[in-house]
Amino acid sequence: MFVVTVTYTAPLKDVDQWRPAHGEWLNDLITRRLLLVAGRQVPLVGGVYLTTDMPAEELAQILASDPYVLNNVATHSVVEFTPLLLADGLESLKN
Repeated sequence: MFVVTVTYTAPLKDVDQWRPAHGEWLNDLITRRLLLVAGRQVPLVGGVYLTTDMPAEELAQILASDPYVLNNVATHSVVEFTPLLLADGLESLKN
């Protein structure tokens, strides 16, 4: 499983023009259950995603298709982790 942080590398006015395409991209990944959670950082300097378990190479390909990345307005940072302690109801996230 991975936590991905998104960092904007361009002014918000430049990021905003790609927000609809980025939102569609996120919705597709959530529908396909490749992402479990996606949201904005506070303050708005980027975002955060929680992914399902997948090979790192697959995640790299997915992130490379982000409209923000394709249009050079954001970068991603990835942390892989193994869930060990989970709240009730989230047991399916544990390998």
